[in-house]
Amino acid sequence: MDKPQKDDPSGKQPVTACLLSAAFFGALGSSFLYGYNLSVVNAPALYIKAFYNKTWIERYGDPIGAETATLLWSITVSIFAIGGLLGALSVSLLIKVFGRKGTLLLNNSFALTAALLLTLGEKAKSFEMLIIGRLIIGVDSGIALSALPMYLGEISPRHIRGFIGQFNSILICLGVFTGQVLGLPELLGQEPKWNYLFSFLALPAMLQLCVLPFLPESPRYLLMERRDEAGAERAFQRLLGKKDVSQELEEVYTEARAQDNSSTISVLQLLKSPTVRWQLITIIITMACYQLCGLNAIWYYTNAILREAGFAEHTLPYITMSTGFIETLAAIISGLVIERIGRKPLLIFGFSAMAVFFSLLTVFLNFQDSVSWMPYLSFVCILAVIASFCSGPGGIPFILTGELFEQSYRPAAFMIAGTVNWLSNFAVGLLFPFIQESMRSACGITSGERHQSCGVLIIHLTIVSQHWHCIPNASLEPMCSYTVASETFQTPSLCALSMLFCRFKFKWKSF
Repeated sequence: MDKPQKDDPSGKQPVTACLLSAAFFGALGSSFLYGYNLSVVNAPALYIKAFYNKTWIERYGDPIGAETATLLWSITVSIFAIGGLLGALSVSLLIKVFGRKGTLLLNNSFALTAALLLTLGEKAKSFEMLIIGRLIIGVDSGIALSALPMYLGEISPRHIRGFIGQFNSILICLGVFTGQVLGLPELLGQEPKWNYLFSFLALPAMLQLCVLPFLPESPRYLLMERRDEAGAERAFQRLLGKKDVSQELEEVYTEARAQDNSSTISVLQLLKSPTVRWQLITIIITMACYQLCGLNAIWYYTNAILREAGFAEHTLPYITMSTGFIETLAAIISGLVIERIGRKPLLIFGFSAMAVFFSLLTVFLNFQDSVSWMPYLSFVCILAVIASFCSGPGGIPFILTGELFEQSYRPAAFMIAGTVNWLSNFAVGLLFPFIQESMRSACGITSGERHQSCGVLIIHLTIVSQHWHCIPNASLEPMCSYTVASETFQTPSLCALSMLFCRFKFKWKSF
């Protein structure tokens, strides 16, 4: 039992061990697994494709065709996003029935099932088991990326809500880095052991199952949805490390009264509600750009990109590992400075820097055959793109979804945000190999993806800069009212899409 501390006269309580444990272990069995699965298929890709070919020959007597092999591999990569979409669509019901913490615990059953299927697929000579396993671990990730940010946002005090929320992004990056380390040839990135890379999925899930049951549920959920005042008070006391939590309880009661004791809003009601329309548009645009900015192509196909950039084959695993280290470091730094700098500057800086470095990467790759040191500049640009993404765009969209909506709107808002997230993820994972092949002869391996990425980033920057006031600059309570008014355009050169978003503006008011 955490020992309550005396109240801090400044009004800002120190971060407790209970709160840090809830954030870490909640993310360990959730966003960590998502990040791990983004990178884990990269190192054993050649071995998995060889396994597909071997199984095909044993079944049908002929080697697998090139187009069929590409299709099977694309499905293996992209079906992870289909599972994520199914998980995101189901999360609203799950958190209503099981709560935030209960949903995270239940979600581990999907991780353990997927680990079993992915590990035994080779021994069973069934590539279908690998595809189904990827689908199931996708469901796990889809649920996790909605339930975890909601849980982190509701257990954290206002003055460190951004810092705690960034545990989601930090553990995603740490998961990517772990997948890269375990995929080294000296460890599990070799032909006899590649299936054990998927066995590792069970470890974070088991750790979360062992620790998270002893940590508090979301006190806001307990009080507003379960009407359990005693349980909410105990949860606040453990998370905040103090006995007197009457102020926190009163804030939740105030929000409940402002909602007129309304029940949880459905997705259809949220889409029809004019009072949260701009919040919803902000989340949809930001979450779509989170996936379509091009970074998933780097995560999924890092080795192929670096190989095209001119690096020797035997150095690729170690270079790839350095990208994971950089993104983890950038995410940690972002978590430490987010409350001081704010959400908006980090988003603008991250997307702006990505657009710049993607453009430079295009130039450097086009000249890499004529200049011997040009591949090193390409590699620096790749690191800069990854660091720029993790400095803000990699975690803030999930924080915003919780901060821009009231308690009754959050489940539906996270479902919509998750749907946009995973549909965009699926599009990148499925289409990128074919875009890569079609653009190779004309533009190089990633030219088409970089051009698309820069376009998406410019559109997002235009919208965010015009609607700078839509995004909270610091930790705020959910926004509950706004006014709509016509607005004249100050920048006549904006594209038609950005003009559509500039027709109205709204005024935020906090509780």
